[in-house]
Amino acid sequence: MDAARARKLADRIQQVVAEMLERRIKDPRLGFVTVTDTRVTADLSDATVYYTVFGSEAERADTAAALESAKGIIRSEVGRQTGLRHTPGLTFVHDPLPDSARHMNDLFELAKAKDAEIARQAEGAKFAGDADPYRFEEDLDAEAAEEGEDEPTGRAEHPAR
Repeated sequence: MDAARARKLADRIQQVVAEMLERRIKDPRLGFVTVTDTRVTADLSDATVYYTVFGSEAERADTAAALESAKGIIRSEVGRQTGLRHTPGLTFVHDPLPDSARHMNDLFELAKAKDAEIARQAEGAKFAGDADPYRFEEDLDAEAAEEGEDEPTGRAEHPAR
């Protein structure tokens, strides 16, 4: 099948499922559900509906059970509203992306706090030795002139200069 057609069908299935969950499915186990994405196989025989649930692990488990029990009703409505000869089978999968994004944000905040702590500790800090510990060709020439040598010692020049 055409990939564009499969994507349009996936978008339509996502809309139908979201409407069904909002208006028609009255299961008390159903938590605060958001349909995040839908993907349809190339042969249009299966649709995977990704969702997130606001709440605890127990509420996620209850919502998964409610979606599984309402799968037949939702599939019937999808078939009716899409007008397909063969309605795709539905699979509901919890979408871990928001949890992963939240975890990444927590890690970024932790890194920012550690950077701020290091910057606070570095205020007023002084170098243990010279500010620039490298020896340069000019320094070697000056030392050689002070010691009365004609040629520099032949040490390598610093690559940054």
